[in-house]
Amino acid sequence: MPVDPAALTASLIRCNSVTPAEGGALVLLEKLLTGAGFTCTRVDRGGIANLFARWGRAGANRSFGFNGHTDVVPVGDVAAWTHDPFGAGVVDGWMYGRGATDMKSGVAAFAAAAIDFVRQTPPDGAIILAITGDEEDVATDGTVALLDWMAANNEQMSVCLVGEPTCPNVMGEMMKVGRRGSLTAHFAARGVQGHSAYPHRANNPLNAMVRLMDKLANHPLDSGTDHFDPSTLAITTIDTGNPATNVIPAACRATVNIRFNDSHTGASISDWLRAEAAAVQAATDVQFDVKIKISGESFLTPPGEFSALIARSVQAETGVTPAASTSGGTSDARFVKNHCPVVEFGLVGKTMHQVDERVEVAQIHQLKAIYTRILTDYFA
Repeated sequence: MPVDPAALTASLIRCNSVTPAEGGALVLLEKLLTGAGFTCTRVDRGGIANLFARWGRAGANRSFGFNGHTDVVPVGDVAAWTHDPFGAGVVDGWMYGRGATDMKSGVAAFAAAAIDFVRQTPPDGAIILAITGDEEDVATDGTVALLDWMAANNEQMSVCLVGEPTCPNVMGEMMKVGRRGSLTAHFAARGVQGHSAYPHRANNPLNAMVRLMDKLANHPLDSGTDHFDPSTLAITTIDTGNPATNVIPAACRATVNIRFNDSHTGASISDWLRAEAAAVQAATDVQFDVKIKISGESFLTPPGEFSALIARSVQAETGVTPAASTSGGTSDARFVKNHCPVVEFGLVGKTMHQVDERVEVAQIHQLKAIYTRILTDYFA
């Protein structure tokens, strides 16, 4: 019997795999894939569970890869949910639960498509599933660990499709051919504490920090590029921890998050941030410490045979031609792009991370059909 992707989605939702817990999701998938003839290896690292599964011989000339994750974000206020977040209840054609959209349905759809495809039309090549339990957290021991293990064991994907939800509103309307880079900068300012009635005897770090934040927020980073929207900078917090209204504090902190396109690198953005902080420090004598974390560089899979294959398959199954987009946040595609060409395509993601996260059951079956067509045409 064909693998029912909706039933598999429900089974995965019932696994409480709030990151970084495995929750039984990868155990379930490993059993299913092993029974279908896939060679499975657990690639756990740093307390994170990961699963590598391959059908076909290692080192095949053509190896189609799928990448996804089974970890989910916390449910938040359980009382706010109208359905059990780990119950996978179906009401009026919608399946409810944490991970229903992001992205247990995607994993279920590509696992079901891969199993049925190799059973019915064994390809001349290999199919690889790289599934992690560390996408929603710090992402250091998830897909990165899988790729490290693959490099050490001469495992190679020729191309990779990441099954993240990519469609804003309508099934089939968008695929991701790249992503902006992501950078977070933490600023710590230290001045001189004093009485607010005698500001000349203090050196207020808040004045300097506000000045710096204003400069950063009002500086246009760029106007966009051929494949990317303009880069963005958001001030996400300014903190002093000062409960006294008559005391100028000695220190304060602020954080900004930047999503940048291919006209920048993490290093060039970092240099600019440090230079702006140094200029304010020189003007105010408030000392700044800057710590920067680059979560990923911008990348683009240039239009070509792989993206065209996915677009044709989506159009054939949905009647909609997907736009090639680089919008949104980051995903594990930022790691895969160093290994092979990568494109993302998945379900409508309107409810991901929300209370009452849900997926239309019919779309799970539709996604399996799209993935099956992609495999069929790739190995034709």
